[in-house]
Amino acid sequence: MDDGPGALESTETVLRGSGSSTLQTDSVWLGVTSGRSVMSQAESCPSVLGLLQGHNEREMAQTDSQSSTFPEIVELNVGGQVYVTRLETLTAVPNSLLWTKFTQSSPGDLPKDGKGRFFFDRDGFLFRYILDYMRDSELFLPEFFKERRRLQKEAEFFQLPELSKRLASGSKDSLFTEDSGEPEEAELSSPVTSSSSSGTTLRSPGASAGYITIGYRGSYTIGRDIQADAKFRRVARITVCSKISLAKEVFGETLNESRDPDRPADKYTARYYLKYNFLEQAFDRLAEAGFHMVACNSTGTCSYGSNDPGEDKLWTSYTEYVFSR
Repeated sequence: MDDGPGALESTETVLRGSGSSTLQTDSVWLGVTSGRSVMSQAESCPSVLGLLQGHNEREMAQTDSQSSTFPEIVELNVGGQVYVTRLETLTAVPNSLLWTKFTQSSPGDLPKDGKGRFFFDRDGFLFRYILDYMRDSELFLPEFFKERRRLQKEAEFFQLPELSKRLASGSKDSLFTEDSGEPEEAELSSPVTSSSSSGTTLRSPGASAGYITIGYRGSYTIGRDIQADAKFRRVARITVCSKISLAKEVFGETLNESRDPDRPADKYTARYYLKYNFLEQAFDRLAEAGFHMVACNSTGTCSYGSNDPGEDKLWTSYTEYVFSR
């Protein structure tokens, strides 16, 4: 192939006529490199060198633009809880932490977990209220909400001063809306009927209805010597079966989620259990959240280690309590 000035002039003509498209530019320069190197030929023709540099700059700018933009649907990992939301929601509150992260930074600047989701080392359960507030500028807290102070701390971390101010000035167990900072009293103003006297617990509009089943396997050891120390009920583990969001609302940090992690809040689980073994403590939490018992059942077995009647007898049972709100 001729590598003289005529070849360079034809190369320049093809580059200009093709609009510097990637395919045509590559084809032309592959033909030119059969004689001398690309740079040595380009240096002898400044106009061709300028076209090549401009083409490379446009490609680099396009690549940088693609890598510096966030997707429309964003996946977050907040303290082990996975959230999927829109970029518009995360940037809805100007000057907030999330607004700064997702408008003033590139995806490569934010930490990610093993699956490529943007990671924030914060309370994953309380983040649902942060996200709700950013979505529509309203805050709905369930009745008997016990983590208001911690939620205020989360609001301060995410730089949401209005939310933090309303949490600080609000009264206990109140339900907030954008229009008013006063607790809702729609149900409190209604007359008390016979249902309240029969044990039905009133709940605020913000408290979701549902069922929670508490189960445990207990054992008793009974000896012949009545003077010996009695071994009363021993509870190995208290299991929780319910909707995930409901269980987290009632038991909070006392709920062990290690056997069923990363499940969406609107799903159900039968694999959660409590970090303590006191039934009455679980009942107190349920009562404070407005639940009351509607059913229970129990099965018992008697296991003998030997036919010798002199040995202790170990009695075991499995019991379930169903609570409703």
